[in-house]
Amino acid sequence: LTTKFSEEMRVSNMTLVAAFSAISSAAAFTSRAAPRFAVRAATARAMSSDAGPFPCGDDEMPFYALGVNLAKQVGGQTGFKSLMSDEELDLVLKGFGEEICGTGISDGETILMTYGQELNKILQERSAGLVGRVKEEGEEFVQNFLDCNDDAVKTDSGLVYYSMTEGEGDQPAVTDTVEVHYHGTLIDGTVFDSSVDRGQTLSFPLGGVIKGWQEGVAMMKVGGKATLICPSDLAYGEAGSGDKIPPGATLKFEVELFKVN
Repeated sequence: LTTKFSEEMRVSNMTLVAAFSAISSAAAFTSRAAPRFAVRAATARAMSSDAGPFPCGDDEMPFYALGVNLAKQVGGQTGFKSLMSDEELDLVLKGFGEEICGTGISDGETILMTYGQELNKILQERSAGLVGRVKEEGEEFVQNFLDCNDDAVKTDSGLVYYSMTEGEGDQPAVTDTVEVHYHGTLIDGTVFDSSVDRGQTLSFPLGGVIKGWQEGVAMMKVGGKATLICPSDLAYGEAGSGDKIPPGATLKFEVELFKVN
């Protein structure tokens, strides 16, 4: 499924990764109570009952899954919806369908050579504006959190640290290995990663993770639990991470520290 065309016509990976929906408005946090997170164990079919029925029968779903996989690789789960109008998305799907079915009236290579640079320019301009909006919404979220939580501390780096439970054990250094539970969300509450949901703690060298964690976890003691809010420059920056963390995203973590080695 790979199309060869000159590098200057290629839409950069960073541009494509940047095609994500803008993050919604920040929600206020006022409670120090630790939230509960249920551990879910289910088969693929049982999971479908939570998200609604599958759109096709079992014999057809593998091919539908291929389409889903291609869409997620190209632009994330809802990536291009934030950068294009419905009419433009219809043209994207028309081009994809005609090229893969061989029904187009124009040569695909010629189209790419003629319009590839213009496509790259459009996506870069639109995604740059999107990253700016995501960062601004992150800043609003941070200020809202600070306004609603008097005990929250904003460090010189921009990290927000909020102790939920004070620990009494060892305090880690960046050179240590730590064992934690964590629950990571975007500022709209979307969960992108959670050891709590998986039901298994995680151990790792503290110096090998994002800067926000290096600083924030080092402020904790064993037995403690804290909320860490990491601006994008302390997290995954303007590149984002995969199809779950948008470029420029501010991230919120609830971290419980169990052990320091």
